[in-house]
Amino acid sequence: MAMGGGETSGELPFFVYGTLRPGEVNHDLFLKGRTAAEEAARLPGALLYDGPGYPYAVPRAGSEIVGELITAAPGTYGRLLAELDRLEEYHGPGRPLNVYDRVRREAVRPDGTRVPAWVYLAAPLLERRLRESGTEIPGGDWFRR
Repeated sequence: MAMGGGETSGELPFFVYGTLRPGEVNHDLFLKGRTAAEEAARLPGALLYDGPGYPYAVPRAGSEIVGELITAAPGTYGRLLAELDRLEEYHGPGRPLNVYDRVRREAVRPDGTRVPAWVYLAAPLLERRLRESGTEIPGGDWFRR
């Protein structure tokens, strides 16, 4: 299985903040029965915008978003990574067709420990549009929109 350059940094958990969170539609479709752990977490330095049935996260100092850290079950990581990239319309670093970019960020567990994780952030063109005219989700929690 080929991975893009710089992405072979081991099997990182995923920080999810929208429809992939437990109880949401894409969690059932993509993650149910395929995770080793799901735990509450926060993502500092990010802001959440409302989207058409799902949210977008963008970088923003001083803000944080609420979500879960998802660890893939043994043997499922490669397929899960490919399926989530497809779901999030991520075609590789810096690709113009990306809706989201998959980036490495540090999520924070409730006990304060920091964990490197993959997170899907709105791609630059979309990010600019959101900053100009998007609707922020106060408190950064999709469940409380």
